[in-house]
Amino acid sequence: MTTSETVATAAVNGFAKLDGKAALVTGGSRGIGEAVALRLAEDGADVALTYQGSAERAEAVAAKITAMGRRGWAVRADSADPQAVRDVVEAVAERFGRLDILVNNAGVGVLGPIGELALDDVDRVLEVNVRAPFLFAQAASAHLTEGGRIITIGSCIAKRVAFPGASLYGASKAATIGLTKALARELGPRGITVNVIHPGPIDTEMNPADGPSAEFQAGLTALGRYGSGADIAATVAHLAGEDGRYISGAEIAVDGGFAS
Repeated sequence: MTTSETVATAAVNGFAKLDGKAALVTGGSRGIGEAVALRLAEDGADVALTYQGSAERAEAVAAKITAMGRRGWAVRADSADPQAVRDVVEAVAERFGRLDILVNNAGVGVLGPIGELALDDVDRVLEVNVRAPFLFAQAASAHLTEGGRIITIGSCIAKRVAFPGASLYGASKAATIGLTKALARELGPRGITVNVIHPGPIDTEMNPADGPSAEFQAGLTALGRYGSGADIAATVAHLAGEDGRYISGAEIAVDGGFAS
C-alpha cells in the first residue's frame, strides 16, 4: 500500500489522529527529519520543515506532504542563527494559523579527540544542538496551547558513551535531557507535553547501515542491527497524538537496546 493509500484509508476509517494540527520539524529535508515530517502528515497534520542545504530536497518532502492532502512548507533556516529560529516559528504559526507540535530534530555531529576539537566546532555544535532547541521551544511556547507537544531528538550517547571521541556531541545531546525535564515541569500546567527520544544507530545518509563503522555500531545494540527513520517517526507520532497525552518529561530510547 502506498503512502497516499494509507492516508486515504486512515481518513476513511477515522484514524487520522492529527487532523487540524500544525507541526514544525527542524532539519526535515532528509534522514530522521524527513521520516518524521512524512509520518506526521500521514497522521493528518500540516507540516512545515526547516532546512539549510538543498532546497530541492526540502521542496520534494514538502511536495510529498501536499500530495497527501496536507499543507507542506519547506523553509530555509540556519538553526545556529537565533533570529532565524524565532522568525521561522512566527512564520509557520502565521502561515498555518496555529502551531501544535514542535519536533527539534536538526543537529550536527562532530566527533574526535577532545584535544583536536577546534573552538569553531564547539560553538557550532552547541549552537545547533543546545541553543537552537531551547530557542525553538521558547518561541513555540508562545503559540502552543492545551495539547501542544515539544519533542526533541536526542541521542543514544546522551547517557551512555560506548566509544571515545564523543565528548562534544555527547555533552550537547545530554543537554536535551535537562531541557526536556525542565520544560515539562514548566509547561505542564498549560497542558503541553515535552519529551526527548534517544535514537540508536539509524540508517541515514550521514550514518549508513553499510558505512565503514556500521558493523561496530550495530554490535553495540542488543538487536545487532541498525534502525530506520520510520522507527523514530513512529515514536514521535505516538507522542504527538492523543495517545501520548500522559507522557511528559520522559526519555524514550529507540535504540535497539544500545542502552541495555
